[in-house]
Amino acid sequence: MSVARNWTDPLTPEEIGEIAEQVRADERIGDNPRFWGIAVEEALARNLAPGQGRPVRLVVMNPDAHAAWEVTAWTSGTDRVASISSWASVDAKRPGVSSDEARMFAQAARNHPALQEALAKRGITDSSLVWVDPESITGFEPEGMEDRRLSWGSVWYRESVDDNGYARPIAGLVPILDLETLELVKLEDHGVIPLTDEGGNYRSGTWGPDREVSRLDIAQPDGPGFQVDGHHVTWQNWSFRVGFTHREGLVLHDIEYRDGGAVRPVLRRAAVNEMYVPYLDSDPTAYRKNFFDWGEYGAGPLTASLELGCDCLGEIHYFDAHVLDGFGQAKTITNGVCMHEEDDSILWKHVNTRTGEADVRRSRRLVISFFATVANYDYGFYWSLYQDGSIELEIKLTGILSVSGIADGESPRYGRMVSPRVQAPTHQHYFAMRLDTAVDGPLNRLVEVHAEVEEDDELNPYGNACKMVGTTVASERDGGRSVDPSRAVHWRIESAEKTNRFGEATSYRLTMPNTTRLFAKPGSIVERKAPFVSKQLWASTYDPQQRYITGDYPNQATLEAEGITDWLTADRSLDGTELVLWPVIASHHHPRPEEWPIMPVARIGFRLEPDGFFTRNPSLDVPPSDSGAGCHTSGSASSHAHHDHGQHHDH
Repeated sequence: MSVARNWTDPLTPEEIGEIAEQVRADERIGDNPRFWGIAVEEALARNLAPGQGRPVRLVVMNPDAHAAWEVTAWTSGTDRVASISSWASVDAKRPGVSSDEARMFAQAARNHPALQEALAKRGITDSSLVWVDPESITGFEPEGMEDRRLSWGSVWYRESVDDNGYARPIAGLVPILDLETLELVKLEDHGVIPLTDEGGNYRSGTWGPDREVSRLDIAQPDGPGFQVDGHHVTWQNWSFRVGFTHREGLVLHDIEYRDGGAVRPVLRRAAVNEMYVPYLDSDPTAYRKNFFDWGEYGAGPLTASLELGCDCLGEIHYFDAHVLDGFGQAKTITNGVCMHEEDDSILWKHVNTRTGEADVRRSRRLVISFFATVANYDYGFYWSLYQDGSIELEIKLTGILSVSGIADGESPRYGRMVSPRVQAPTHQHYFAMRLDTAVDGPLNRLVEVHAEVEEDDELNPYGNACKMVGTTVASERDGGRSVDPSRAVHWRIESAEKTNRFGEATSYRLTMPNTTRLFAKPGSIVERKAPFVSKQLWASTYDPQQRYITGDYPNQATLEAEGITDWLTADRSLDGTELVLWPVIASHHHPRPEEWPIMPVARIGFRLEPDGFFTRNPSLDVPPSDSGAGCHTSGSASSHAHHDHGQHHDH
């Protein structure tokens, strides 16, 4: 096989298949192997020419031998045939859980006589209508089982095959299974609580007739404004490459902006690197809920196929995604990534009240998105490139709340009632991004900026002078930073080599309006499992082995320092380096009854804006809209504004 692919391109089904086939042929993996992902070894691949074979890492387990390996290999290309390079043992309990392994867990739990007996005590005799979701057990392994590969299950009941099972939690039941043997090692039964008698279906017509909605069409008669060559995209002044990985899902590479005749880099790599969801409830069927959805399950295989007219509107370009399933087969997710243009209201506007002349430009953005469904929750990730040189990530949270049963007459202490005998616990969603920066070149620095009142009365005689103070984050010892709205904190990612016409380092500004702190006691398992949520921004120098903020294998980790909090003890210089930023944004979710039985979208995100990167507003070249009447007027426009306000400013 010989394909002129770039090293950043997603792995193809052929590449996945040829490596998995060689791994399956090795006798050490046994008769019932399980797989968890394959990914390009990016550090080795960075300098490869298109069409060459690519270095990859694959994780495989032999559950019969309690063994696991990280296999390194090369895919075939113009310079080689596919081959295995090495096998390295890893702790057998720590690889992530595949969707196939999750289904095996659920079936084994449903079929076990002990669980069926406990269900019968609750009036449930048809276990085929029961769902069992495997959940991360990290830190909560039963005594004496710390070395086993385990998972615990949350249990749900459907009244029919098309019912919303997540509306009826079966309270009090907690099966714990060995993932390798599928043995039920423990069944907790905390007592029978009657199930809710209210349905939770959310399909059209369930709760009354649909409202009338007028038709809304989006048309681009000249076609889209972007160009796609394989996985390379150009749109107006932007260019980038679309990648996709098992653990992170959508990855954007080599994001650049054409500024006149110069192509200027901004980011080398951008992706959502991890998601952590701790539940803040001591309920016996909820207290264990805290997940690394990327590191313990993987965004890639959880990616949903998107549909025109439903998920995306207008002139759409789709990218298929390919992953390795739990049995070592290549799986294609059709239309896994969506790309389209959107109108985004006003880009800039001014009315000259003296002349009545008005100038306005409408904003347009290019959106690259994918959706991941993690059991009950659905998460949309929308990267947007703007005409003014800004980059934004918006995360849309929807789907179904993860609920618990509650007895009649009780009120939830750590959540909200959403249905009779159903409460939704308070919980949090943390998203850690990885941004390999390249602002005007590979060498960057991080500067934290905050506001201060000028205390010198001679300089501030009227008491209103405010200065912005910038401090370079010099080394990794100080690489954990906190948002502080009371001081208007933001960060500048500066070039270590380029300056603008004012003598300042060219830079981009990072702002993060959506953050929270962890509401758990110090020393708790929830707090120890995810120390990275203690800060809203981490900075490190690029190291090819430091791929994920939680480390390579967070599932059933030891709760000792791994990932970013361990790396920064090296205290490497951050001034003029290949800088990697790890922003952490979050939602503190205290549920509302109006989010039941399905959640309207909640939105959080962060933004990168040029800050001294350009000479002036880079969107001055955006033409007026072709609206028929035009978006440039003179004479009569805003005439009352001219009379009301123009005279006030005339002298």
